[in-house]
Amino acid sequence: MLDKRAAQAAVKASGPPLGLQEHLRRLEAEGLLVRIDRAIDKDSELHPLVRWQFQGGLHEDERRAFLFTNVVDGSGRHYDVPVAVGALAASARIYAVGMGRPTDEIGDAWLRAIANPIASTRVTTATCQEVVISGDALRQPDGGLKLLPVPISTPGFDAAPYLTATLCVTRDPETGVRNMGTYRAQLKATDRLGVRMAARPGGAGGYLHWQKYRKLKQPMPIAIVVGCAPVVMFTGPQKLTIDCDEMAVAGALAGAPIRTVKALTVDLDVPADAEFVVEGLIDPELLEPEGPFGESHGHVALEGYNMSMQVTAITHKRDPVWLSILSEVTPSESSVMKRIAYEPRYLAHLRDTLAIKGVRRVVMHETLSNLRKILFVQFSPGVPRTEIWRALHGAATLQADIGKYVIGVSEDIDANNLDAVFWSLAYRANPIEDVHIAPYRSAGHGPKSEGGGVESTMLIDATQKTADPPISLPKREFMERARAIWEELKLPPITARQPWHGYSLGDWDAVWDTFAERAVAGQWEQTGRESFARRRAGLTPETPVKSVDE
Repeated sequence: MLDKRAAQAAVKASGPPLGLQEHLRRLEAEGLLVRIDRAIDKDSELHPLVRWQFQGGLHEDERRAFLFTNVVDGSGRHYDVPVAVGALAASARIYAVGMGRPTDEIGDAWLRAIANPIASTRVTTATCQEVVISGDALRQPDGGLKLLPVPISTPGFDAAPYLTATLCVTRDPETGVRNMGTYRAQLKATDRLGVRMAARPGGAGGYLHWQKYRKLKQPMPIAIVVGCAPVVMFTGPQKLTIDCDEMAVAGALAGAPIRTVKALTVDLDVPADAEFVVEGLIDPELLEPEGPFGESHGHVALEGYNMSMQVTAITHKRDPVWLSILSEVTPSESSVMKRIAYEPRYLAHLRDTLAIKGVRRVVMHETLSNLRKILFVQFSPGVPRTEIWRALHGAATLQADIGKYVIGVSEDIDANNLDAVFWSLAYRANPIEDVHIAPYRSAGHGPKSEGGGVESTMLIDATQKTADPPISLPKREFMERARAIWEELKLPPITARQPWHGYSLGDWDAVWDTFAERAVAGQWEQTGRESFARRRAGLTPETPVKSVDE
């Protein structure tokens, strides 16, 4: 297996993979893909098996993409098509392979691509249309959608198998602008899907298109792409402006136009190298019950009325791979996909658009809370409080459904370590001065049963505001020496979490360094003799020495 630096160099040299199967080959070459050749039930075993790498305490770098080559269902039916899960974003490293860039260049790559799109180019023949299922073949009892190895994402709760790794292509009937979004689709019949597009304010672009078709009383054409170049798939979860052509942004990420082909039964262009395309029409008026389905906000989305899609054709490669993603409780594949792209975008908004100096990092809390609700903004020392508050407000207002809680911390606080964040809240934030609550926030992504459509925002300044005494852990040199001994003794593996050593927070005198150096050298009696000479009368116990000396 390549070490991290060599792997990053290999990824950078090769550029983005331009197809899903090329991407899978690169993952396997870098030791990031696990092949499972034993029979796995897609309805009860497949997603739970991959889920364990998120729920089993593995570090993110230990997560892998899975390729299942022997897929069956509960009735014993065998599928010839392999299923890939975790292949887009089980970890930041896997996402980076799909982007063809080291992880530390991904944020800038997105910003450049959005600013400098490259329009797609249409071809006349494509591998995504090597096999066509249409007409009567869609309605055969075991035909149509039942031919596809679609897994059940949350066995025990989901009402049916769901298409999850989707790129749903629609077009504005007035402007002709294309939208590509990642929306779930429930199997309803061999030729029918239930499609859910977020209808809340600031919701799905495809839903906004459907509203226009509804006024026109015309069915909405849709093409659901499953499996294509990762740079194209990654545009689906991005929240780009409604008039932005995501295919052109994907072209900029790829460094060349994305090859597209006209779908067979609807007037939409789709990636020519896709694994599968499900074409159809969405009813402009009639909705049908859809769900339940395990959602990324950590609850099961209960049954609700959503769009009804009549499938008009299914096309695919001659030897395709089905792609599914893990969503549900975070961390998950879908949350990693968003986090890697969203955090740099928020940092650029604060640092470049709002011109706030001293913002070091924006961190979205991922575990269970699913990124949107809790943000941390990390600041350099000395940032004026006016700028801290401008940054907190800026982070809370960039997107309607992101930033219910926004917490500012200093650069010594690792926002991925909630213990450190709580320590900062405990000792660096005074609620009456450092907390601001603003009303009228979009409820955003969450369970519908929680009631109400409006929330509020809490902003907290938990940065260091005055000089404080050092962190009371051994200095770095002593902790590093002790760790070497730990490893020499072959004690259980440990992972350092900040803070793992002591450091100064400004309230410290050089003479105390001298006392500490004497102590570890066994010369503490000299300090005792000096302190004996400094005895004073008329003081109360716990009087700070520096207050008397001053």
